[in-house]
Amino acid sequence: MKVDDVAARLEALGNPTRLEIVRVLVRTGTDGLPVGRLRGRIDIAASTLSHHLAKLVTVGLVSQERQGTTLICRAEFETMQDTAGYLIAECCVEQTGKPAEE
Repeated sequence: MKVDDVAARLEALGNPTRLEIVRVLVRTGTDGLPVGRLRGRIDIAASTLSHHLAKLVTVGLVSQERQGTTLICRAEFETMQDTAGYLIAECCVEQTGKPAEE
């Protein structure tokens, strides 16, 4: 995994609205949520939601699937796990077991 990809994902999540979108989608699990219902849950304008969803889709945190006239949004759990894994993969590798010197 490239550091630039992780940085882009974390940057996308650094926006409160996008973080709320992902949080709502995570709660719906793999079923996802139609865009209209997602908009109702977070109470923002359709154009604003579209802008934020585009960013989340671009970095791979959200996917969209058209079912007839309905656009379903889903959290991409594997991408989220990869991102978190990147952050914790080397947890404590430099830990010596000694208290820090003062």
